[in-house]
Amino acid sequence: MSLHNFRNWTDSLNEEDVKHPVLFIGHGSPMNGIEDNEFSRTWAKMGEQIAKPKAVLVISAHWLTRGTHITAMDEPKTIHDFGGFPQALFDVQYPAKGSPELATTTANLITSTNVGLDHDWGLDHGTWTVVRHMYPDADISVLQLSIDYNKPPQYHYELAKEIAALRKKGVLIIGSGNMVHNLRMIDWQRLNEPNYGFDWAIEMNAIFKQKIANGNHQALIDYETLNKGAKLAIPTPDHYYPLLYTLGLQDKKDEISFFNDKLVGGSLNMTSVKFG
Repeated sequence: MSLHNFRNWTDSLNEEDVKHPVLFIGHGSPMNGIEDNEFSRTWAKMGEQIAKPKAVLVISAHWLTRGTHITAMDEPKTIHDFGGFPQALFDVQYPAKGSPELATTTANLITSTNVGLDHDWGLDHGTWTVVRHMYPDADISVLQLSIDYNKPPQYHYELAKEIAALRKKGVLIIGSGNMVHNLRMIDWQRLNEPNYGFDWAIEMNAIFKQKIANGNHQALIDYETLNKGAKLAIPTPDHYYPLLYTLGLQDKKDEISFFNDKLVGGSLNMTSVKFG
């Protein structure tokens, strides 16, 4: 990256009157990336309602690393990190540009750890299946920030606070995962039944929403102590950690609203949150 380009990008990130919201999006099945359904239509509507950002930064459940990294290439590839789906899903290419300049700016904001500038990853399905509905023209730079899977929940919450300044610099930050995500327990026979959830999943969905609405972040950080159903909802924390990033980015003045508040196949929820 040339010094001239870095200066131009930094200058373009002057604080704006508009403070972009933060989104936690339950992305669910990769098929949502190509299907026209209630979830994808809501994502598209969200893209229309939010002031158009200069860039999108996604913390996806599907980029787990040792250490923290950010995509820093000019043209991130579309990653098809799944198997057993129709060819149409593998044929999708989302040609959004990256931004080495924003990657460097973001890395410099984070002082609690060294952030690696990554040139190998790209956009995994936790990112492109959602963002291609929000911004179908692929005319906005899209980056990913990885999840250091060796760190505890509190680490991710605190790390997010360090990049909060990006919200007033034209960057839309999205956490992409699922609060209730137990694929081993999915009832495949009832997958297409509207809003079907096991009792424990319904209960945990309600608890998550209550804690989020009340701003009880510490209870959500210490999620294993929430309820006996927490271990069923979060057998592994990969899809839950993106929520902690969005909580860390929340401002006390942010309005909170829920969308796509549905359960799928008994043990998965699509419940999503808009902060701001």
